[in-house]
Amino acid sequence: MKEGIHPKYDATRIVCSCGNIVETRSTRSEIHVEICSACHPFYTGKQKLMDVAGRVDRFNRRYGKKTAAAPTPAAEPSQS
Repeated sequence: MKEGIHPKYDATRIVCSCGNIVETRSTRSEIHVEICSACHPFYTGKQKLMDVAGRVDRFNRRYGKKTAAAPTPAAEPSQS
C-alpha cells in the first residue's frame, strides 16, 4: 500500500439515541444513529412477526403440496 494516501483508521464511538454506546474502529471519530440492536423491537423480542392478510395460507394454497384424491377401488369381477 502506498504511504500517505489512506485515511486514518482510529477508534470510534457509535452512539444510539437510546444511550447505547458501541466502540469500534472507523475513519470517523463519532457516529450517531437513531436505532441500534439494543433498542430495535425485532432484536429485543418486543415485535412479533405477523402473517398479515393470510399471506402464508395464500402461498400454501397457490404453491403448496397438492393432496392427492383417495383412489377409487377398482371394480372386482363378479364370480358367477
